[in-house]
Amino acid sequence: MSERMCAADRAEKLFRDGYNCGQALVGAFAEEMDMPMEVAMKISSGLGGGLCRMREACGAVSGAIVVLGTVYGNDDPEDYNNKRFVYALGQQMCFRFQEKFGTLNCGKLLNLPEGSVGSLPTPRTPDFYEKRPCLKYIRAMAEILEDTLKNN
Repeated sequence: MSERMCAADRAEKLFRDGYNCGQALVGAFAEEMDMPMEVAMKISSGLGGGLCRMREACGAVSGAIVVLGTVYGNDDPEDYNNKRFVYALGQQMCFRFQEKFGTLNCGKLLNLPEGSVGSLPTPRTPDFYEKRPCLKYIRAMAEILEDTLKNN
């Protein structure tokens, strides 16, 4: 039996298969969330491009927060200890990403001009993968999330 790929490799493969950055993160952790891949892809489909191509919070970061909430989140609005736990872990993950890359903002990470909003997805060509730095952000966030899940 072959060993399962690491989370960063799973996330990269999903991104290269054409899924957006948020889907790549959520899909890479579908098993940890005990969630069918189809559901993982659907619930994270709007995270790409910094929330629906608004170039706001990086989709990989947003996807990691979705995974964190699914794995550790609460369904009791009065469970303040759990809320505090999830918020603290999420902040730690975000701070680690931000420390490494300087921002959580998709547009800034991609060095795009202010207001680069659009609903048309970018065609996935070999040139896209050569020029777009998204894979390094996806891989880094997958590693941060995997480390967080292993250590908590």
